[in-house]
Amino acid sequence: MKKILVANRGEIAIRVMQTARKMGIKTVAIYSIVDRNAPHVKFADEAVCVGEAPSSESYLLGSKIIEVAKELHVDAIHPGYGFLSENADFAEEVEKNNLIFIGPKSKAIKVMGSKLAAKEAVKAYDIPMVPGIDEAITDVIKAKKIAKEIGFPILIKASAGGGGKGMRVVEKESDLASQMQRAISEAISAFGDGSVFIEKYVGSPRHIEIQVMADTHGNVIHLFERECSVQRRHQKVVEEAPSAVLTPTLRTEMGEAAVKVAKACDYVGAGTVEFLLDENHNFYFLEMNTRLQVEHPVTELITGTDLVELQIKVARGEELSIKQEDLDIKGHALELRVYAEDPLNDFLPSVGHLDTYRIPIGEGIRVDNGFEEGMDIPIYYDPMLSKLITYGKTREEAIQLMIKAIDEYIVEGVQTTLPFGKYVCKHEAFRSGNFDTHFVKKYYTPEVLKSEMETEARIAALIALKQYQEDQQTLRIPTH
Repeated sequence: MKKILVANRGEIAIRVMQTARKMGIKTVAIYSIVDRNAPHVKFADEAVCVGEAPSSESYLLGSKIIEVAKELHVDAIHPGYGFLSENADFAEEVEKNNLIFIGPKSKAIKVMGSKLAAKEAVKAYDIPMVPGIDEAITDVIKAKKIAKEIGFPILIKASAGGGGKGMRVVEKESDLASQMQRAISEAISAFGDGSVFIEKYVGSPRHIEIQVMADTHGNVIHLFERECSVQRRHQKVVEEAPSAVLTPTLRTEMGEAAVKVAKACDYVGAGTVEFLLDENHNFYFLEMNTRLQVEHPVTELITGTDLVELQIKVARGEELSIKQEDLDIKGHALELRVYAEDPLNDFLPSVGHLDTYRIPIGEGIRVDNGFEEGMDIPIYYDPMLSKLITYGKTREEAIQLMIKAIDEYIVEGVQTTLPFGKYVCKHEAFRSGNFDTHFVKKYYTPEVLKSEMETEARIAALIALKQYQEDQQTLRIPTH
């Protein structure tokens, strides 16, 4: 494998290219017109424009991307995450064109891409699942019968869903019909597939996911868990590894369950098995993401591995060089997704110009970054600027370092989730480890954050004034 095309943009494109460069592999970037001066374009050995700004006219043009790859004599395509990373047809087309797809086979993507098919696939492996029905349903009368059996509250979920779309919590029977119609219509408009299913709503869940890696020689390992419970709109903002609540026994059980899920679909490469953990520490299989996750750096830091390097080696047909017993957890890592969003205005995207953009540096601080000062943030894509990751010997150390790193991350011109990240790190519920996926709903309001920011600004102004006065005194002292 001498040359890889990275079918993505921003920080993940650069992240993949960094490892490829380290391995002596040349890289090709693709870009849309609006991204022509983006850092990932400059970082690659070669770069090709694939279309207009909207992703449907550039980054999602699978056939065109394959054409580019063939023209430039590329050996493999790495999809990153998002865009075409979980598109089974694209993976199949890559293989048909005698190129290597750095990811699982299309069959595994297909099976795990449907929540219902995924549940069916893992059924035989005795993996705990949330009580519910494992078939698509549109009949309200039948839905009422099932809901009564498993007990309210229930959760209606789109089978093809993700990112919280097509999801409805129903507290009582009288709301079922209307909520079901909403979920179905939302699922049709978001995914073109209106099939929904019903399961028991787990009241105070934690979102725990297990990183797995599998080769083509039948070896499957897990690289422990990530805690992803701090979310807004069902999307993660703060992630960490390891979780503050898993016991060694539970960690082993969940790890073994994740390995079984990977085996259930003949998985190859890096994947993530997601679980819900209820307040009694029972865990339930949720779904599998058949790609590298946004939050993979925290796993890399606590295990001392390079997951992209493992992906590339597995795609080259190599056997995994690490066995399960070789792995152990060292230290603690934390990640904040730095979005160009306004946490004071319902986390709405905050597009604009990066007048000032300075990232923190130092021991234990890693920034997977996709932007630079002077750039405009395009409105066409996910508004994530970077990922800020900190690593310490203990959880407390990683949290303190994150607060320091946030203070040293200077962004002017757009609003970001940096102040929200600091709010989370300073909050007692987070620091104690006693929180769940309702953290934002329970503890966060824009007013609280605003008053904290104002207090900090006042303190900073007082310190600056005191320093100025001291400097003036020093200047006035006569020297003779």
